[in-house]
This record gives sequence, C-alpha cells and structure tokens, in this order.
Amino acid sequence: MRDLFTEIWESVRRNKLRTCLTGFAVSWGIFMLIVLLGAGNGLMNSFMSGSGGFSTNSVTVGGGWTSKPYDGLKSGRRIQLDDTDVSVTGGDIFTEHIESVSASVSTSATVSYGKKYFSGRVSGAYPAVQEMEKIEVRYGRFLNDKDISGSRKVVVIPESTAEKLLESGQGVESLLGKYVKVGSLAFRVVGISKADRMRNDNNLYAPFTTVKTVYGKGKEVGNISFTTKGLDTEAANEAFEKQYKSVINLHHRAAPDDERAIWMWNRAHQNVQMSQGRKILSTALWIIGLFTLLGGIVGVSNIMLITVKERTHEFGIRKAIGASPWGITKLIISESVCITAFFGYIGMFLGMLTCTLLDKTLGQAKMSIMDQQISMLVDPGVGLDVAIEATLVLIIAGTLAGFFPARKAASVRPIEALRAE
Repeated sequence: MRDLFTEIWESVRRNKLRTCLTGFAVSWGIFMLIVLLGAGNGLMNSFMSGSGGFSTNSVTVGGGWTSKPYDGLKSGRRIQLDDTDVSVTGGDIFTEHIESVSASVSTSATVSYGKKYFSGRVSGAYPAVQEMEKIEVRYGRFLNDKDISGSRKVVVIPESTAEKLLESGQGVESLLGKYVKVGSLAFRVVGISKADRMRNDNNLYAPFTTVKTVYGKGKEVGNISFTTKGLDTEAANEAFEKQYKSVINLHHRAAPDDERAIWMWNRAHQNVQMSQGRKILSTALWIIGLFTLLGGIVGVSNIMLITVKERTHEFGIRKAIGASPWGITKLIISESVCITAFFGYIGMFLGMLTCTLLDKTLGQAKMSIMDQQISMLVDPGVGLDVAIEATLVLIIAGTLAGFFPARKAASVRPIEALRAE
C-alpha cells in the first residue's frame, strides 16, 4: 500500500500544475453542490419557520357562503357553524383521522385597567388551542379544563397588549392575578403570552363556555380547529377534506360538493406539499451540482488519459517483467480516486465554511412578510448524511474517471509499449 501511494505521489509531483488545475475543477464542483444544497435548506427552513406559528397537523374550519342551490334553497346563503358541527367533528365519523378538537367564538370589547384601555377582541377557546396554535405563555398559565367546566372569568393576554394597560416601566408580569375590565365585566388575568404578529396582538383568550354564556352566542361557533393523524399523503388529505366538507355541508342543507359552503385551512396538507417541494428542490440542486462536478470529473479522466499515454513505455516494462493487468488498472484507478477525493474534500470543506458564513450574514438579515420579521436563511447547511453522500459521489466519480484510462493502460501489449517513445 505504501508503494502504491509513493507511485501516486511521484506521478502527481511530475505534473503539479496540470493536477492542480484539474483538481480545482473537482473542488469547484463539490463546492457548488454543498453551497447549493445548504442555501436550499436555508430557504426551506426560513419558509417553514415563517409558517411555524401553528401545529403542522392542525386544521381550521370556518363558515362560508353557498355557491349552488340545494334542497330547495338558493345559493349565496351564509353558513354559520354551530355546536353540532363541533360534536360531529369529534364524533365517530372522523375518529380515524381526528385527534383533539377545539372551537372558538369571539367578540369585540374594550379592555381597560385603571386609566389605560384599548379596543380588542376576546376569543373563547379551549385549552387544546395552545398546542394547535403554538401559543407560548411567558408568565402564568394558559386556559385549563377547570376554566371551561366552571365558565370562569379568566383571560390570557399577549405581552404586547399587556404593555398597553400598564404605565411605562412596569413589567407585564405585574398584571398576573389582577382584574381587567372586558366591556363591563371583570376578568382575572391568569397568563401573559408571547406576542405574535402573525396573529392579532389585540386578541385575548378566555374560556369558550364563558364567552358563549356571557355574550349570548347561543349555539353559534366561530371556527372549529382540530389536529389530524394518519394523513401522510396528498391524496389522503384531499379525500379527508372532501368527506369532511360533505358531512358538514349536509348538516347545513348545502350541496355535498359545494366547495365554498365552508372553508378549510389544512396545514397537514400544506406540510405534505412542502415536503414534496423540498424533495423536488433538493433533487434539482443535486442535479445542478452533479453536472457542475461532471466538468471536474471529465478533467480528471482527461489527465489520466494523458498520464497513461506518457507512461506507455513504463507500463510495457512492468508487464514484461510480470506485472498483471489488474495491478496496472489498480494503479491508475487509485491515482484517479486520490486526486478526486483530495480536491473534493477541499471543496467540501470550503462549501461548509461558506454555508457557515451565509448563516452569519444572510442568516441574520430579515425580511418583512405580513408585518412579521423572517430570516432570509435559517440554518443554511448540510447534514452528515449529505457529507457521506458527497463522499460516495467522489469515490464513484474518481473510479469512473480512471476506469477508461486504466482499461487502456491494462490493454497495452508489452512489445508495442516497449517500442513507444
């Protein structure tokens, strides 16, 4: 093995400039592959973080307007969700695909504390909405089952809203346990949640039963939210949405196939589509990177062909004194793999370094979408799996680059090789 590497080193040393220029092409190819994959991951991570304010398997449903006549009723009717829809959603019909169910009902109100006040909105909700909407409680707690069963007058306020009710310099946590007036009623503050511009910062959460009772909402429900399970494909999500809309539509005497009677925001469906998009993007970047790398591989193959031609006389002597065709083939392929791997790892290292620099520069830059600041790139890098895959690509590429020159060297007849100049 030591003799093999010694021979490879001597061959490279005799052609330093040519080897370095060829190696640069290999380095550039693997460098572009790593940077492209890293930047692609960063863009997808940024997109997902921007839409990460909700659970990826949650669905929100709301009433719409009928778009076609049905059962003797005209089109254009307003569909208002109600308690029956909530019961049906959590019933046996959809138990295969629905886990937890929540509902909300809201009303506008003036919220005041001392001399401070603002116009906000109170949403009656269930405890499950915290996980569905990924509501982060900074101080205190969120709503619980006892709040629902006892119809307690308690409220959770976003921190940005809490600041509006306090004097300058007061910490928002000082509002915990205090009573704020919501309209003409007093609600006890049990939690301060993290502000989120993707939602309405003036939105307060109170127990669903409390809001329905206090504000006389009757059977009316604003939106229904639930989490899903077992919907791992786009086809499964589409079939579920069609079945769900059909059942809810019939309850409101709307056509089963009326797409506008109710609206659905299925984040599980979106997540499947994003995963597919990520795979397509990754595949496209791999193809672009591999074609870039191909230029370097062709260069390695070319330099090996030149090396074989220059060493024809040497190979003839080797075969004349007993060297096997496999021994010569192994020498050429080993040299090709060493050149490809050495310069490829240099390109891989520089590519990962560039991804780190992108994270420190563009990763810190923000862009505004829907009044929310989102990083342009989030964790633009590649994992260990990509590094291993790139290593395999380098080994295979190096082997292919040296295969044809090696075949030519092994097929040289000793008598003809000894006559070569």
